[in-house]
Amino acid sequence: RDPARRRSTLRMSAPNIVIRESHRESEADMAALWRILQPIFAAGETYCMPRDVSQLDALDYWSGRPHRTFVATTGEGEIVGTYFLTPNQRGGGAHVCNCGFASTIRGVGTALLQHALTEARSASFRAMQFNFVVSSNVSAVRLWERHGFDVVGRLPGAFQHPREGFVDALVMYRQLHDEGQPASA
Repeated sequence: RDPARRRSTLRMSAPNIVIRESHRESEADMAALWRILQPIFAAGETYCMPRDVSQLDALDYWSGRPHRTFVATTGEGEIVGTYFLTPNQRGGGAHVCNCGFASTIRGVGTALLQHALTEARSASFRAMQFNFVVSSNVSAVRLWERHGFDVVGRLPGAFQHPREGFVDALVMYRQLHDEGQPASA
């Protein structure tokens, strides 16, 4: 385990939800991630992943380096959501982070996003960017906008939705601090 990574356990607004860092070495965590990710990827409606992606490839995409992966658990310990936090680019773009989110119950997405924003600030990221938000994923677009994300780019017809055909993809962006303030503010 990387000593620079601090353990993060945070109770969030969804009832009885605890968010903690996931462990790649934990078979239970990886099995739970697969149970969450497999139907989402197979549906082909929100992620640019092969609909028949293997478990190994899906878990490597979600929790491989340099991603930090987090899970949302119920009071009973059931994993019901996950997100990853990673630099959006390397080098001169490494101060902007990117995330991916997935959950199985309503309301967990908000808790995951709030946790991600806190973690991103504590890791000194200056902004968060979502590179490819499928425009037909209206609930995600609304959630991001409610939390201060702006659409800064639109890629016409960039995503081939299995039922809706070619739909736009959005680039969404949010500063994590006030201009002129340090990233930790």
